[in-house]
Amino acid sequence: MTAMTADNFIDANRASWDEHVESHLIAYGADAFADEPSAVSKIVQDDANAISPCLHGGTVDGLKLAHLQCHIGTDTLSWARLGADVVGIDFSAESIRAARTLASRADVKARFIECTVEDAPSTLNETFDVVYTSVGVLMWLPRLDTWATAIYQLLKPGGVFYVRDSHPVLNAIDHDRTDGLLVLRQPYFETDQPTRDDSGADYASDDVQLRNATTYEWSHSLSEVIQSLLDAGLSITAFTEGRTLPWRGLPSLVDSPQGYVHPDNPAALPLEFSVTARRAF
Repeated sequence: MTAMTADNFIDANRASWDEHVESHLIAYGADAFADEPSAVSKIVQDDANAISPCLHGGTVDGLKLAHLQCHIGTDTLSWARLGADVVGIDFSAESIRAARTLASRADVKARFIECTVEDAPSTLNETFDVVYTSVGVLMWLPRLDTWATAIYQLLKPGGVFYVRDSHPVLNAIDHDRTDGLLVLRQPYFETDQPTRDDSGADYASDDVQLRNATTYEWSHSLSEVIQSLLDAGLSITAFTEGRTLPWRGLPSLVDSPQGYVHPDNPAALPLEFSVTARRAF
């Protein structure tokens, strides 16, 4: 049997994400979002508040922003509605096609480019005031050293990078347990091979079973995330760990006005983290 390569893993993931698009357009309420000129996603509202202290004038208005792993583009369009000159980047052709359709329907000026994160600097051949990526992104990347290098290359001198994602400890928890116990099942630290998932589940809809059911996810510890950015030449300006999550990351989490939380003890488990970094002038 021929051994799987990183390209094979990426191709399997791309096929799955291509198939996700149809159900996500419905689950995200994409048409209604496009038709409401003032609509900005909750994720972008929160992230804009987090990043604004690092920006000249405290706003992205008038700034060039690159959104990595943008999927169907609702968050990218949200940044455009806040005044940014945006480009969304994703490796899924179907995601990019849907994002362009939404941008046209919304009459929002935004570009969408199909490419991997690693290929973004050479594909775009331009630099940005802000590079952004958020929630559910890093587990799909086999390497963070090339990810961080691409971010550095995309940023203008003085430019700001921001990432918010599920916490690596949460990713290592046994997600199939329904008894409320927090049990580690997956690796916390990075490993040579990704974790295979054959469930075919769609996180946005319980009614969807994907035909391209097999996907592969990579573990990335906090130290790997932070050190990769430092090694690429960026300076870390802020780091947070959070007790809420924008989606139900575990069956035991319950919804609250702030997001999904641990029901008995919100301090028991970190659910998300964020890092802000800057390229030197």
